[in-house]
Amino acid sequence: MRRATREAGASMHGYPVSSGEPLLRSALSAHFASYDLHFSANELVVTNGCMDAVRTAIAITTKPGDAVAISSPCYNGLLNLLALMGRKVVEIPTVGNGLDLAQLERYMQQGLVQAGLFSSSHMNPTGVSLSSEQKESLAVLAGKYRIPIVEDDVYLELGFQRSLPMPVRYWDRSGYVLWCGSISKTLSAGYRLGWCLPGRYRKQYERYRFTESFGVSLPVQLAVADFIGTNQYSRHVQGLRQKLALQAASYRNYLSSNLPDESRISDPHGGMVIWLQIPGLDSRSLCRLASEENIALLGGADFSTLDLYGDCVRVNCGWPLEGKGGGKTEAGFQLERFIKLTHSCLVLDTQCAEINRQKIGGESPLPGKV
Repeated sequence: MRRATREAGASMHGYPVSSGEPLLRSALSAHFASYDLHFSANELVVTNGCMDAVRTAIAITTKPGDAVAISSPCYNGLLNLLALMGRKVVEIPTVGNGLDLAQLERYMQQGLVQAGLFSSSHMNPTGVSLSSEQKESLAVLAGKYRIPIVEDDVYLELGFQRSLPMPVRYWDRSGYVLWCGSISKTLSAGYRLGWCLPGRYRKQYERYRFTESFGVSLPVQLAVADFIGTNQYSRHVQGLRQKLALQAASYRNYLSSNLPDESRISDPHGGMVIWLQIPGLDSRSLCRLASEENIALLGGADFSTLDLYGDCVRVNCGWPLEGKGGGKTEAGFQLERFIKLTHSCLVLDTQCAEINRQKIGGESPLPGKV
C-alpha cells in the first residue's frame, strides 16, 4: 500500500476515475488472461465489491416490478438485494448438478422474466458448479431471447481442481452477460473492491457509476494493482485454494461421520460452503439454538422466497478445524456443538419428517452421504 501510494504522487489527492484506475483494470485484464478469459482493460468497470457490481447491473437492466430469475436455493444476500430494489423473484430449480434450463427457457419464451441473476461456479449455498455445457447454454439463451444475465462470480478463483472453471461470460457472444467479481473472498472483504464486465451495457453501466459514485478508493485500487502485477496475488490465491480444499475435505469427513446415515452432504469443487440435507431436521429450531450459543448458522429457508428447504442448512467451511499445533480451533468446537444441536432438532415422527423434506422438482441436487 505504501509503495503504491508513494508512486502515485500528487494524483492521490484527486477523485478516482469513476470507471476504475487504469493500472488496476490493466492488471485484472492480464491476470484473467492467464486463465484464458480475455477482455480489454477498457471493458472493465471497478466497483465497491461484488454486491455493488451486481446491484448496478440489476439497476441498469431492469426496473422495479420486473421479474429476475435466480437459482434455487440462492444466496440470501442476493434475495435481500432484489427485495430491497423492488424486483420480483422467479426461482429456477437446481436439479442434479445444474439448473433446470428447460424451465428457464419457458419463462423467457413467455416473457415472464426480464433478467437472470446467477452464480455459476462454486455456488453459495450448495457449493456446486454448473457444467461447461450448462454455462454455454445459459449464454446462448441470453442472446437468443435478448435477456440480460448478471453473473455473480465471486468464488471463481477458489476452485479446488488444477484448472479453474470458465464463467458464463466466456461463452457470451452477444454481450448480454454482465460478469461480476471481486477480491472479497480471495484477498480481503474489507477492501471493498470488485468489478463488472458489462458487455453491451457498458455505456449505461459507466454512466450510472459516474452519477451514483465518485469512484473506488484510489489507494486500495493502486495497492491491489501492484499486488496483482507482481504476481503475489496469483501465488496467494494458489495457496488459498489448496488450504480451502483440505478444509472442505476435513469438514465433509467430520460431518459424514457424525450426521445421521441418511443425510446428504454436498461435495463442492471450490468455494467455502457445504450444503446439508438432513431428513427430519427442523432447521429453524437449529438456527435459533445455534444463535443462542453464538454460532452463526443459516437454515435452508433463508435461501428461498418459498416455503422450501426446511430440512437443509448451510455450513461455512472457510475456517480451519485445527490450529498449527494440532489443537482444535474455535471453528472445530463450534462444529462439534453443531452436531449435537442438530441431533436435538430432528423430528422423530416419520410423517412430519417427510413433510419437512421439501425439494424442488422432487429430486435433491445433492449426492448421498459418503
